[in-house]
Amino acid sequence: MRTSFQVNDITIHRIVEEVAGHTDFRDFFPTLTDEMLAENRHWLEPVTLDPATGRIKLVYQSYVVKTPQHTVLLDTCIGNDKNRPQRASWTGRTDESFMRGLAGVGVKPADIDFVMCTHLHLDHVGWNTKLENGRWVPTFPKARYLFSKKELDHWDEVNKTTPLSHYEDSVLPVVAAKKVDFVATDHQVNDYFTLMPTPGHSYDHYAVKLGKGGKDALYTGDAIHSLLQLKYPDLPMRADYDGAQGAASRRKMLEEIADTPTLCCAAHFPEPSAGYIKRDGNGFRCEFVS
Repeated sequence: MRTSFQVNDITIHRIVEEVAGHTDFRDFFPTLTDEMLAENRHWLEPVTLDPATGRIKLVYQSYVVKTPQHTVLLDTCIGNDKNRPQRASWTGRTDESFMRGLAGVGVKPADIDFVMCTHLHLDHVGWNTKLENGRWVPTFPKARYLFSKKELDHWDEVNKTTPLSHYEDSVLPVVAAKKVDFVATDHQVNDYFTLMPTPGHSYDHYAVKLGKGGKDALYTGDAIHSLLQLKYPDLPMRADYDGAQGAASRRKMLEEIADTPTLCCAAHFPEPSAGYIKRDGNGFRCEFVS
């Protein structure tokens, strides 16, 4: 399956860590009706709905973007050696898929200039840190990590009352190492990277516009999870902080890139995960890159 894309003078690589179905499709989309599911089952199966288990199939991945000046990592996936009470299969992982993926596109951890975390959920921050001599240290030693300050403050308050393992092992050590640049979600990093506010799935989520003028490509983060949310942009998923706000952000984001040459690079879409968004009735569809 295709994992690399060239758009003008930037190269985009998918770094796939896992393809799995952990959650029942109906549980993932709690407002999905029986009628909606029945109407769409024929095209959802087997690509993104496992007919044997009824689970949603998601790709867990990051993207490496190379420009003439920088090498940038967009989100950092699941990670190794972590304790994840929410998901047993992510606890104590020793999987080398992520690091093999980086090496496969000629990237070493020390080559990364920026790590952009669209939000601070556990499957987007895991490789922020690695276990070294019993301590969590930044995996990418030269990189500046870009966190939304509002997002961090939100999770800091949550962690005070409900300790979160991923926040304590994959976020706080990077802050303590003074590797973080706190940004607003409309921040322009340089000529090739501009953040796009897309709150709702998390408290202060951002997407990332890529290329000069921000028109070459867009990395969605978790502003959208599923092809079904293209057809029904108002459909929330179970972990949304504010489902209505997330739906508004998703529709605005899709409207901006629909019927344009902007390549949409999605965090969790089925492989090849990248394509062009087209308007389709009251919703949208994706023409995947072949």
